[in-house]
Amino acid sequence: MKIILTQEVSGLGAPGDIVEVKDGYGRNYLLPQGFAIAWTKGAEKQVTVIQRARAAREIRDLDHANEVKAQIEGLKVNLKARAGDGGRLFGSVTPAEIVDAVKAAGGPTLDRRRLVLPSHIKSLGAYPVSIRLHPEVSAKFDLNVVKG
Repeated sequence: MKIILTQEVSGLGAPGDIVEVKDGYGRNYLLPQGFAIAWTKGAEKQVTVIQRARAAREIRDLDHANEVKAQIEGLKVNLKARAGDGGRLFGSVTPAEIVDAVKAAGGPTLDRRRLVLPSHIKSLGAYPVSIRLHPEVSAKFDLNVVKG
């Protein structure tokens, strides 16, 4: 089955890529989850739009990824969250909140889908967070969740 990816799928490709997958994987997982659209001649024209949007937010090359890595690893990222008396959060910290905290700390704009969290963040404290900037480059920084 030929499909066009609309989001990054680990081990398969990036948005805008046209890939061949097994029928069941495409029909039962990729299409219903919104990770892909079925390939047609008309849909293939949308590939340029998807790739143009990806290029606007993507790390350009390995050197650019290393620059962004140096910028991120030098940051002190604090995130204020509502918490109870025992330090337990009301809810949990989302990747979108982490991306906003990095930007507020003076860092670059990041893609929330590239964040790798150790686990769900549901209490106050310091947490190691990793972000995949490029297939060969990952940056790590500490996220400090404080009561706010």
